[in-house]
Amino acid sequence: MNLNDDFSRRVVAPVSDAAWAPSPQPGVERRMLDRVGGEVARATSVVRYAPNSRFERHVHGGGEEILVLEGVFSDEAGDYPAGTYLRNPPGSAHAPFSREGCVLFVKLWQFAQGDLQTVRIDTLSEPWRAGLVPGLSVMPLHEFDGVSTALVRWAPQTRFNTHTHPGGEEIFVLDGLFQDEAGNYPAGTWLRSPRWSRHTPFTGAQGALIYVKVGHLGAKFLTP
Repeated sequence: MNLNDDFSRRVVAPVSDAAWAPSPQPGVERRMLDRVGGEVARATSVVRYAPNSRFERHVHGGGEEILVLEGVFSDEAGDYPAGTYLRNPPGSAHAPFSREGCVLFVKLWQFAQGDLQTVRIDTLSEPWRAGLVPGLSVMPLHEFDGVSTALVRWAPQTRFNTHTHPGGEEIFVLDGLFQDEAGNYPAGTWLRSPRWSRHTPFTGAQGALIYVKVGHLGAKFLTP
């Protein structure tokens, strides 16, 4: 299955517009945002676990990146409440489950060769750093070989400089209303802008909280 697989094109997708599709495990569903491949695929999805649902133990050949959006996600290593950022590197294995149910933002097979770091970050307690303009705060989550991932918090009425993304940019709006000259993006909107895209982002009265990944559309990842 291929979905939004032309990485030279801009995509704006309200997640709620995508239908829930079943996974191989009962009680686990996915809203697919981009996908290249079959059941084993380079993929970006929002995943929902019903209460007391689980996956059998499996290996992540290409790595797995997770941001817990709602509820509590668990595996044999621990419990990860909403706000937890996880990276399970290529070759790692686990048997995930959720007692109360949860919703996750998940990226699969998007690790570079040699990126073997396991990451566990509680973003609700991690400190913020000052951004490049007043009103902007940044929480770095991961960086490897030119690919950077962070949370970015925009105070109301914040405007960033016009800038270019040589390696592309991906945004998931977690809260508030993110904006640029091309449109308005409320919470739950996923955006992917191609290499060398350019924009002037800002916020209005609400401000915004966004997940941001840059540099990855020009990167060479492991392939399924």
